[in-house]
Amino acid sequence: MTPLIAPSILSADFCHLAQELETVQTADWLHVDVMDGQFVPNLTVGVPVVQSLRKTTAMPLDVHLMIEKPLRYVETFAQAGADYLTFHLEADHPSGIRAAVDLAGRLGVKKGVALRPITKAEAILPYLPDLNMVLVMTVEPGFGGQAFLADQLSTIQAVRALIDKYNPACRLEVDGGIDPSTIGAAFAAGADTFVAGSAVFGQGDRAAAIADLRGGCHG
Repeated sequence: MTPLIAPSILSADFCHLAQELETVQTADWLHVDVMDGQFVPNLTVGVPVVQSLRKTTAMPLDVHLMIEKPLRYVETFAQAGADYLTFHLEADHPSGIRAAVDLAGRLGVKKGVALRPITKAEAILPYLPDLNMVLVMTVEPGFGGQAFLADQLSTIQAVRALIDKYNPACRLEVDGGIDPSTIGAAFAAGADTFVAGSAVFGQGDRAAAIADLRGGCHG
């Protein structure tokens, strides 16, 4: 698949968010990290920000729910304008994750599951035939600006093998420490969709930063 770049608004300037979005129009998606202060220790944005983003941009909104029992909020985020909703396998009992995936599908939202570094690739198997995306975290979720965990490359490889076997149309996203020096290894391991926060919004020339990330997939 063609590599996709998804800048994370977690690293953007929220006082000037509309202007910030204008600087990343050469990217493919916008990544929105929703944290509830329970599943992860940090607390970030919620439904009103997704609603505002939907009014401001036509870019696909890739909403990553780092929240406990995400089924409670699937419909609300779908109505707010999310294009993708990703649920952490560790955030609920498997029956709750299954219900969240199924509801997202009925609401016309593309659906994904996410794995923390402690979670094995095989955990995606019960859901994989129904997924549009699997997200492998290459940092421990909860905070931006962390260093890429190279030992997660083996998880990316394992997830890629499962996707190729059971659902080749499913995208494989990575999130955490992605920059021009790490994206190549993640791409070689099988990832095709890349979340980048400070590697984009921390740079003066965001278009050049996005181009550097794209180049890193082939360099």
